[in-house]
Amino acid sequence: MQDVRKRAKSNDKNVSERNIPKNNESNDYTEKYLLCFQSKNDKVKTFAKQSELLPGKGLVVDCSPSYKEEVEKYEGCVPKECKRSLIKEAEELLAIAKKGLKLGGSSGGASILDLHSGALSMGQHFVVKEKIKYAVAHHFGVKPNKIYLTHPTFFSEITSKKAVTMHDEYWHPHVDKETYKSFHYTTLLYLGDYNIDFKGGRFVFVDEKFNRTVEPRKARLSMFTSGRENLHYVEKVTSGNRYAMTISFTCDQQYAIQDPSINNI
Repeated sequence: MQDVRKRAKSNDKNVSERNIPKNNESNDYTEKYLLCFQSKNDKVKTFAKQSELLPGKGLVVDCSPSYKEEVEKYEGCVPKECKRSLIKEAEELLAIAKKGLKLGGSSGGASILDLHSGALSMGQHFVVKEKIKYAVAHHFGVKPNKIYLTHPTFFSEITSKKAVTMHDEYWHPHVDKETYKSFHYTTLLYLGDYNIDFKGGRFVFVDEKFNRTVEPRKARLSMFTSGRENLHYVEKVTSGNRYAMTISFTCDQQYAIQDPSINNI
């Protein structure tokens, strides 16, 4: 996530790579992407460039004890394994994000458009959420009727402007579950291309031995469990505009929210 309010330290231990089986039920989710690597001493090993379309891999990580303990309370919502996956998604949301963000934004470098803030008019269906929800259910082995859209769900715009408030400081390592209690599964839909629409702004998973870096690509969807096993941050954007959409899910129905719509943006 780009909306950063807390810092955290990594407790990650054994991290392993493995193939993610293809979804034979839907062509929407058969194309996968690989993660790329960055070490803590700034030596970078590119495992998958923005320009590459690489099938069949993701990354499995050990579930953090606190995440595992909590999620096991919810039948049908326990992941078969904690991991990170990247797949292909739709491109149409960029124009919506740009239009909505014109209504207001931060004077610093990070702007957030919450889909439940009133900036977007409500309608009948939030189709993108349904597609992503079923992708999460498939890749994590949970029941789609046991995960619920949760707050906040938002568009983000990150620029190279100097931070004005702490909410503009998106580059600090953090854990989504510690920032937002309701989160169990986080998804990020990228609406622009790294090194084309913006410079910097790579997504970095912070692990014990080395960091793993995702280069945003338009229509690329990143999915991961929201616990301490996926400590992360976003590199500072040095030029251009980095657009993304965060759609997250909870196992706890009391934190479920109604679908927003984008009809009147």
